Formats: sequence, structure tokens, C-alpha cells
Amino acid sequence: MKSRRNFIRKVAFASATATLSGTLVAQSIESQQLYHQVFFWLKPEVNVEEFVIASKMLARCKSVLDFKVGTPADTTKRPVIDDSYSVACLVIFDSVEAHDSYQKDPIHLHFIEDHSAKWTDVKIYDFFV
Repeated sequence: MKSRRNFIRKVAFASATATLSGTLVAQSIESQQLYHQVFFWLKPEVNVEEFVIASKMLARCKSVLDFKVGTPADTTKRPVIDDSYSVACLVIFDSVEAHDSYQKDPIHLHFIEDHSAKWTDVKIYDFFV
């Protein structure tokens, strides 16, 4: 009987721990910032400096916490480095909802409408911090 009580206690503890852990992970993700990295491969005839300047308008979107834009760093060449892109943007949001709002923001939509013909490819990588 004692071993049965111990077993039930252990199962209850494990269940409570798993539930609490899952809740904490969900809360942790909800409170993390979302980093939105955008890499552009521009057409050869596009002026990179002008594109960088035009990209800065995205910082004015209401849901953007921080915005950075630049070109590939001149670091030592290694097989793991992909510096084939022309311009990269880093956009920081305080939540997924803020990111979703940015996707519908008129400034963002205007940027896409005015500049999408200038790139041959775009890749986006989102992650939580």
C-alpha cells in the first residue's frame, strides 16, 4: 500500500511539473522579442545605397521596436558564411502580434509595392530572443 501511495505521489508530481513547465515555456515565448531578419538579393542595376536609404522608412512602422539595415560585412571568407545577399534588415518586435501588425502596416506595404521589383530574391528568418 505504501509503494502504491509513493507511486501515485510521483505520478502527480511528474504531471504537475510537466504542466508547469509547459506553461512557463509558453509564457516565456510570449514575453520574448521577435527578431525578423530580411535578406535581399538586388538586381544588378539597383543602387544599393539608395535601397538602404529607402529601407529606413520601415523603422517608422508603429510596431517596430528597433530597426537596422546594412550590407554584408567584409569578414574572413569561410564555407559557412553566405554573403551573397545585397542588403539585410533586422527588425525587432516585442511580440508576434506586433510582427503581424507590421505585416499590414501601410508603410511596410508601401515599401513592398515601391521596391519589390528591385530584388531577385528575399529570405526571411524569424527567431525569439
